[in-house]
Amino acid sequence: MSHKIAVISFDHWNYDAHIVTALQKKGIESFHIKIGNFKYKNTWERIQNTFSKVFLGKNPKLKKRQEYILQQLKDKGFQNQILVINPELIDLEYHLEIKKNTDKYIAYLYDSVSRCPIKHLLEGVFDEIFSFDKGDISTYGFSPITNYIYFDSPVIEKDIKQNFIYIGSIDNRLKYLNDFGENLKKQQQSFMFYAIGKKAFVNQLKQLFLGKNKNIIFKKKRFTQTETLNIYAESEIIVDLVRDNQLGLSFRIFEALGLQKNLITNNKSITTYDIYNSGKIIYFDNFFKPNKLSFNKENYSYDIVNKYSIENFIKNIFQL
Repeated sequence: MSHKIAVISFDHWNYDAHIVTALQKKGIESFHIKIGNFKYKNTWERIQNTFSKVFLGKNPKLKKRQEYILQQLKDKGFQNQILVINPELIDLEYHLEIKKNTDKYIAYLYDSVSRCPIKHLLEGVFDEIFSFDKGDISTYGFSPITNYIYFDSPVIEKDIKQNFIYIGSIDNRLKYLNDFGENLKKQQQSFMFYAIGKKAFVNQLKQLFLGKNKNIIFKKKRFTQTETLNIYAESEIIVDLVRDNQLGLSFRIFEALGLQKNLITNNKSITTYDIYNSGKIIYFDNFFKPNKLSFNKENYSYDIVNKYSIENFIKNIFQL
């Protein structure tokens, strides 16, 4: 009988689907329950949900999404392992029902507990909880793991268009990012900073009429992963700005690894990882001086790239 593994997540940035693909390449029967794929049955159901949210303060869609997970599992049958990524998005009662469909129930947190609380899920739910945040690993005893290089290292030959590139969400990093752009201007360094999210239009208006965050390009629609990798390939240095209360390494760091790109980050925890010794990653604080940068011209080693590959990730998290 073949091994069966299900992955459950919202997968807002389309990283998690690669886990399923990597499992399938190893001959493992695997499928992805993307919670955001839930659709209303008809327009009337959508209207009912809107009415409930506006007038009753309840959102039936949240429950329906979780029932969608159970229905998908019912259709696919019993699983040897189920991995839930960022489990705080699912209520405890549904977790307990999901767990009945597997021999081993696993969680992976790629947000810190302070940002995405899961304390109500720490006892009697998961057989193992993995985290990329060293602080949470120390506090809660989670199993350590990092994010991963989600793509086969491509050969992308692009002319360099800018010295620095940043692609991230619209959040409280905007002022820091804009000030960073001002610093780069003074040093006559070229850059492209993209902030992406639903509030893009509001920020564009503030930019136009109030002159706020003028060094940032606001977009509502996300780049595809192929577009992201191509934009990075056109840049000398990838910029990584850590979220508040986060010690884990973002996917930007692993994109830099896979593309053999230099990277700068204000995430101090990077200095505790072996990849920092490559000489291609620089940690900076508020006193960053872009004209003082000095990177190792050699590539990241094969051993380092392999260690943080998605193949090694699934080997470790599923004990394959």
